[in-house]
Amino acid sequence: MELRQFRNIEHLRLELHEPRLLVVGPNGEGKSNLLEAVELLCSLRSHRTGSDRDLIRHGHSLSQLQAMCSDGDQLQLELRQRGGRIASRNGKVLERQLDLPGRLRCVTFSALDLDLVRGEPALRRQWLDRVVLQLEPVYGDLLSRYGRLLRQRSQLLRRGGPVTQREDLLDAFDLQMAAIGTRLHRRRWRALRRLEPLAAAWQERLSGGRDQLRLEYRSGTLLEGEDAEAPWREAMVAQLLLQRSEELRLGQCLVGPQRDEIALLLGEQPARRYGSAGQQRTLVLALKLAELALVEEVVGAPPLLLLDDVLAELDPQRQRLLLEAVGEGHQCLVSATHVDGFGEGWRQAAQLVRLRGGSLGPEPKALTADKRDADSLGAESGP
Repeated sequence: MELRQFRNIEHLRLELHEPRLLVVGPNGEGKSNLLEAVELLCSLRSHRTGSDRDLIRHGHSLSQLQAMCSDGDQLQLELRQRGGRIASRNGKVLERQLDLPGRLRCVTFSALDLDLVRGEPALRRQWLDRVVLQLEPVYGDLLSRYGRLLRQRSQLLRRGGPVTQREDLLDAFDLQMAAIGTRLHRRRWRALRRLEPLAAAWQERLSGGRDQLRLEYRSGTLLEGEDAEAPWREAMVAQLLLQRSEELRLGQCLVGPQRDEIALLLGEQPARRYGSAGQQRTLVLALKLAELALVEEVVGAPPLLLLDDVLAELDPQRQRLLLEAVGEGHQCLVSATHVDGFGEGWRQAAQLVRLRGGSLGPEPKALTADKRDADSLGAESGP
């Protein structure tokens, strides 16, 4: 893997020769940036930002990410301040960026995900969207198209002048939004149905059988019946028309997937309100492990697992459960400030790299459980 002018990384070249990579260093030195680059090559998206300008190193006009996969494919993604992205496979520029990852997938678990339960509905929608993207990369194009339509329609709703002059345009927008919005609804609904039994099983296992988890899709459009596109599309068109006078008054769209909620329930109670801090963290862990299993089931190959400084946010028992659950079936890239939370067996099977100021430090040949080594790593967190 090779990165140039990405975030705080000027140039970094890294060869992976173990199934587990442990990136160690103080906070703010670039560990998350390294994992983010892998996420971009796997999914074309970052869970940290939606703007490529944030990803390009300050003072530079472009950034380059490159990786060699185990099947011999060479992937390259060029991010530019102007002119968009260029995606290449084996030196050939791709007409569609979504063809870049191929079967390469990843599941990211970061400290930001721990807000999934208590945070705003948008966080849960974004999480589910990332899951669907792993299953159907074309979903990213649907999200982008719907986002543009939503912005344009909202501008039209806020525009002054007689409403009669906007009716025809709003009718046209409604048809387009219903067509794309229904496709988003259906994909979210289907993905959540497949995730629920996996997540429920993990919640039961991680809680020792005490918690029963349910995932409920609460659509921003009143949908009834089975997973059928035509009735859902017609329902969305009818509701957009019904809400039009209120939307014109408020200047915003009140119907559609941008108003979806994914309810996380323990028993019959919302985990957001009634779950303890421990239950909520267990729930997020169950969601991530379910996501990992579902992506592997659909794609037919185990995805990469990116653990971005998340162990520091979990208690020792949940750290152990997570590392045990991952096992040896997945390639893992893990960032941490020290190695204390990793068992000796896990460490011995890992490749350790140290990162400081966006650059790799000396790479030890092996990780040991020597306490002095752990102490020395922890001491690097100073300026």
